[in-house]
This record gives sequence, C-alpha cells and structure tokens, in this order.
Amino acid sequence: MTSRALFRAERLLGLAGDEPVLGLETGSSTASLAIVAHGRVLGEFSRPVSSHAASIPEEVNELLSEAGVNLSDLAGVAVGTGPGSFTGLRVGLSYAKGLAMALRCAIVGLPSLDSVALSVMQSSGATVGQIVCPIVDARRGEVYAALYRVVSNGLEKLSDDMVATLEWLSQRIPAEAVLAGDHSAAAAGLLVSKLGRRVTVAGESELPPRGRFIAMMGAAAIACGDCDEVAALQPLYVRSPQATFKPRDAGLQAAGSGTEGLWSREKSSLSSDMRFTTRN
Repeated sequence: MTSRALFRAERLLGLAGDEPVLGLETGSSTASLAIVAHGRVLGEFSRPVSSHAASIPEEVNELLSEAGVNLSDLAGVAVGTGPGSFTGLRVGLSYAKGLAMALRCAIVGLPSLDSVALSVMQSSGATVGQIVCPIVDARRGEVYAALYRVVSNGLEKLSDDMVATLEWLSQRIPAEAVLAGDHSAAAAGLLVSKLGRRVTVAGESELPPRGRFIAMMGAAAIACGDCDEVAALQPLYVRSPQATFKPRDAGLQAAGSGTEGLWSREKSSLSSDMRFTTRN
C-alpha cells in the first residue's frame, strides 16, 4: 500500500492536469464521488446507499452528466482503498479497476483516512502544529484511525492506519486534537473529555464529501505520473475479517504525555517542493 503527499486542497487542484479524473470512495454506507479537471471540482455528490454494487454504475453516469464529461474523456480513476467496509472497498476497487482497463486510463489508490484528514483542513481551519485524528467505525467495538499533524503546506502523516478499541484509542489522543469521521469520532470525543482533555469533534455532516479529496489527490498524482498498476492495487483492510486488536506495546504512554510511541511509523515531513512519492 502506498501513501502520497497530503497537500492542501488548493495546491492539489493546482497540481492536477486539465483532463478529468474520477474519484470514488465506497468504504462506508455513503457513496462519495467527484470529478476534478482544469484545477477545479467539476461535479460531486455524496449519498447513503444500500448497495454499492447495485448503485455505482448509475451514480457514475449521473456524475458524468452533471459535470458535462463523457466516460471516454477520463484520464484516470482514483479510488479510496480503505480502511473501511470490506464489501464497499471491494466493490469500489473492482469497479475502478474495470473502468481503468476498459478505458486504458490511469488508476491510483489512496488511503481513505487521508481524505477524511484533508477534509478537516478545508472545513475547520486547523492550525499549523495541530493534531488531526480521523476515526471511523470498524464494527466489533473497534475503530479505524490514523494520526496527522498540520504543517504549512498540508499534512504530515504520523502513523500507519490502525484498528483499536475506542477506549484504548481515547486514552492516547492528545489534548487540542481534531477528531473527525463518523459517529465513532463523537464517541471518542466524549471519552477523551471524561479524561479531562479538550478536543474538537468534526462530524461527517460538517465535513466536505470524501470523494472530493480522493479525486483531488488522484488527479494530482496522475498528473505527476505517480500511478498504480491495476493488478497490484489491493484494498487496505488493516485487519482480516477475523482479526482482533492487540497493542504492540502494552506499556505505551497516554497521548497527554506524548504520542510518539503510540503511532509507530517512520515520520517524513512535507516540504514546499515535495513531489508525489510512494512509501511502502
């Protein structure tokens, strides 16, 4: 799985090419789609669906019509790869792969939590140095989450995407962080507040649609030649359907006294001239 530079929305649009790119996010019960071209969002929509498999072709046709774009005009397809609903991710990725193969266009897969984190920057005015933590329901009493820090030109991703219980996670969320996502973000916010730490919660209804940022990141990556191979692109499940969360270090400190141990990954800050690169 790859992780790409997380620039602010205006820079992502500036990096995008003129040819349209379709963005798809199907990792939840909401279908979120957008088309980006000429440095702007040509069209988007986000709505609850009962079945992504049954609705996605009609949704794409509706969006293309709204944007005034023909299917054959697409320069590429960007798709959220998770974590999220196993079924939704498989459907979205299969559709994106089929479209890329049929049109012989580019494809790029992007972590879904990255799109949530970027939506916070556009909607809440998060300040440099502030921590952003997307949190979405993983069922079975667990959530998917990741940790980001706001930097001058975007976001620095501090952690791998992970799955954990709300209780375990809430003990390690730093004060003044922004929690964003579905109902699980609000639940985490309540638990953190009971521990005496102040955080801000941005619910799904307060955030721009995720598909917008999948399309923006995808369009910028494709314009830079940073694409994926259709055959190699896989969903980011984080866990198998039978997996359970086990902390790697039971002695990790609470986030109030430091977050470095919790979110284990090699950190790499963005710089103003950073190009889209991949990290395995």
